[in-house]
Amino acid sequence: MIKAPRLERDRATASVMRRQLLHWYERNRRDLPWRQSHDPYAIWVSEIMLQQTRVAAVMEHYRDFMERFPTLLALALAPEEEVMAVWSGLGYYRRAHMLHKAARFVADELKGNLPSTAEGLRKLPGIGAYTAAAIASIAFGEPVAVVDGNVERVLCRLAGWDAAPRAGGGDLRRQMDAFAAQLVDPNRPGDSNQAIMELGATVCLPRNPQCLVCPLAGLCKTRGEHKTRQRPKMLSREVGYALSVRIGQQPGAHSREVLLEQRPAANTVMPGLWELPLLQDPAVPQAELRLTVRHAIMQVNYYVRIRTVFEDDVPSLAVHGGERRWAPLTEAARMPLTGLARKVLNRAHLLPRAPIDTIAPQPEEEPA
Repeated sequence: MIKAPRLERDRATASVMRRQLLHWYERNRRDLPWRQSHDPYAIWVSEIMLQQTRVAAVMEHYRDFMERFPTLLALALAPEEEVMAVWSGLGYYRRAHMLHKAARFVADELKGNLPSTAEGLRKLPGIGAYTAAAIASIAFGEPVAVVDGNVERVLCRLAGWDAAPRAGGGDLRRQMDAFAAQLVDPNRPGDSNQAIMELGATVCLPRNPQCLVCPLAGLCKTRGEHKTRQRPKMLSREVGYALSVRIGQQPGAHSREVLLEQRPAANTVMPGLWELPLLQDPAVPQAELRLTVRHAIMQVNYYVRIRTVFEDDVPSLAVHGGERRWAPLTEAARMPLTGLARKVLNRAHLLPRAPIDTIAPQPEEEPA
């Protein structure tokens, strides 16, 4: 059985760790846009976006989102379709749905006041223990520990454990939480939590940790990679989509339209979003191949072939799924597209503006 550290015995060590972490964070923290704000709403948005998503993919989406919805009330009053359109390309669309739902709840039921404690925040849709603790400590100064995957890895290595606490049962989980709580400076809880998360994201990496520059190397019982459960292998799947573009009703350089299909509302994945029509056969003749794209969603790598399809050929080549419509390209840019559809239209130089693609975290790089 994996044993947790004897916390009473290690209080002095934990105090040293706190000081060294904060000192390191002051000198090495990344200049991220959400760290320039003390607005609880802005911090809430950033924490939702950062769930399972790399910082590089979040930054431009965060700026666009905050520009369009600068306040909680602005988000609450916006139509959901518009919220999903601004979120498009960031992935994990349920986050946007729940964020919008929670904003409406706060505006309607709490007079626009976001709860200031982790306990209160957890009552909102889409906010779990980790996100609640992050918002409460960073925005409101509540001395609660944030324990995400990066923090778990740092603490496992500090304590010399062989596996993350999820593999050790509830007892180990509780002891891990207690250990994390000891590393929270009661006077600077937000900085403490961000410091250890930053360490896990930039130094204490899953593979090839940078122990030589780690501020806690002298107190670490592992000093290197530790034994973990093997990640499940990524699955591979080949798919094809139809790219059908025509001249629209209005004359001019921007009159082209693209055929899009809406995912049924009953779908559990990305319901209501718009995508390109799915081809019946993913094998595309070379003469009709417009481009190829690799797109990762969760544990699946999609190898995507995009076929140029004329309007008259769509019924015979594409699978008929949800509602279809011809959308002017200027309008399509503002629609709630799937990340893959937006990526394809950007790569084909059909959208007027190309936001950063969302890239799934690779094994050697953790979201933060």
